[in-house]
Amino acid sequence: MTERKPPGVSFETWVDRQIREATERGLFDNLPGAGKPLPDRGKPYDEMWWVKQKLREENLSMPLPGTLALRKEAEEALAEAQGARSEAEVREIVADINEKIVEGIRKAMSGPPLNLAPFDVERVVREWRERQPAETPPVPPAETRPKRERSWFRRWRRSS
Repeated sequence: MTERKPPGVSFETWVDRQIREATERGLFDNLPGAGKPLPDRGKPYDEMWWVKQKLREENLSMPLPGTLALRKEAEEALAEAQGARSEAEVREIVADINEKIVEGIRKAMSGPPLNLAPFDVERVVREWRERQPAETPPVPPAETRPKRERSWFRRWRRSS
């Protein structure tokens, strides 16, 4: 392909001739990946596809910068809090991540700006409660209910 396009020949005609001659010489036979589907077909385009592919091939991983790792940890903590079994557990999870966020704000961390504030514990707990199934206690039958004692005022009034 070091041959230059001759003057007066259209680019398309010249390229078509190059491809035809290469096909006749068998340069396209037995290429690796021939007949196989294209990888990642149908996925959105990613500018760093080749870097990610190389990391997968070499079985390497790149650690996230500090701020991005903290953001990811905060997202995971919120998801964990929503799946918690008790309100105390939710509060503990949020308190732990808030501590890390405050520490991240205080220290200079690598990566883009943190742009993350500690979570409002009460808001997270309220959202957790809203997701919990409503448990209404069963109402006991009338004969098993304890009798209400009259107020002290009524008892005093009856006795006078």
